[in-house]
Amino acid sequence: MSIIEDLNARKVLDSRGNQTVEVDIYTSSGAYGRAIAPAGASKGSHEVKDYPIKGIDESIRIFKEKIGPELIGMDVLDQKRIDKVLHEIDGTENFSLIGGNLAIAISIAAAKAGADYLGLPLYRYIGGINTLSLPVPVANIIGGGKHAINGTTIQEFLVITYADKLRNAVFTNSEIHKAVGKKLKDKFPNISIGLGDEKAWVASLSDEEALKILYSVIEEFRSKTGFKIYPAMDFAASSFFINGKYKYKDKELNTDEQIEFVEKLVDEYDVKYVEDPLDENDFDGFAKITSKIGDKCLIVGDDLFVTNKERLKIGIDSGAGNAILLKPNQIGTLSDFLETVKLAKESGYSTVVSHRSGETEDSALADIAVGINGEYIKTGTIGGERTSKLNQLIRIEEDLEE
Repeated sequence: MSIIEDLNARKVLDSRGNQTVEVDIYTSSGAYGRAIAPAGASKGSHEVKDYPIKGIDESIRIFKEKIGPELIGMDVLDQKRIDKVLHEIDGTENFSLIGGNLAIAISIAAAKAGADYLGLPLYRYIGGINTLSLPVPVANIIGGGKHAINGTTIQEFLVITYADKLRNAVFTNSEIHKAVGKKLKDKFPNISIGLGDEKAWVASLSDEEALKILYSVIEEFRSKTGFKIYPAMDFAASSFFINGKYKYKDKELNTDEQIEFVEKLVDEYDVKYVEDPLDENDFDGFAKITSKIGDKCLIVGDDLFVTNKERLKIGIDSGAGNAILLKPNQIGTLSDFLETVKLAKESGYSTVVSHRSGETEDSALADIAVGINGEYIKTGTIGGERTSKLNQLIRIEEDLEE
């Protein structure tokens, strides 16, 4: 046993400069864990509440008055009980009393302290002896939507590199990011090209222009490296679904037309990953698009599922999607997260562990992705809050090779 002796919560900054919460856990054995919660901008309406109505200060007040005293004396190795206590103190279905960001920071800090006590890396503590594989990195290259002003309507144009080693996929993705940046600067020589929240390039492009530029660079790197490299897209379609129509800069589409548009892009540009192509409540539409192109690419539910086991069950029953995006702070505790992962794997859904647009230097997401044998990890391309995860994956790869 390793008994929790003390806990602390403080306000720190995320990558957007917004306040977030960091938690420290100290134990009787000297084991220690620290975790920071990230924050999303493009949030599904069904995910847990990041903070109470009164904000982050209210979360920290409740932590000091109720949560900390309740957790002191508990065994840090008893992850499920710790997470159950967080639910009991909160008493709501969506962590609206204490805040899901506080809950996930406590939960992951506890896991880190448990791993520290046992002398294990976090990925091994989570996955045990079944940790055998590394996720394929999905890298954000061109951005828009809620992550960038004046960018594309579609939120993310990404790249997936299947390489001989994870580190080579990471390095190839970063070189593709540079090459796309050069193409954009050549295209707009008198305009400063910026970076969005996730350090993807932002330019005044139509969606198809962005995809064409990305695809042209991918073709160059396919022949240069010999790796299988494909474009990917996160539509975040709920953000531009207005009054029953998908409203792009140059067109409005109904649901059937949106499905046809996505299918066209998948066929023309060899897209292998499509995230949130339809509104977050359209399970029937997701089922339809999955039946049409699910054999060609991943149809990934993010806002549709919000890492929630009950929403995933609806998707499974209706045939909606064939992959799930997994964000720990969408559901509030590591135990809840792992239950959703278990259901996804049992049901044949591909698993994509994901960062948030407002990220932190905490690298735990990399260990979590490896610990669950996640097939993919979506964690950006450049920027310290993104590379902290990528560099940790490189270290883990080296560890697993020994």
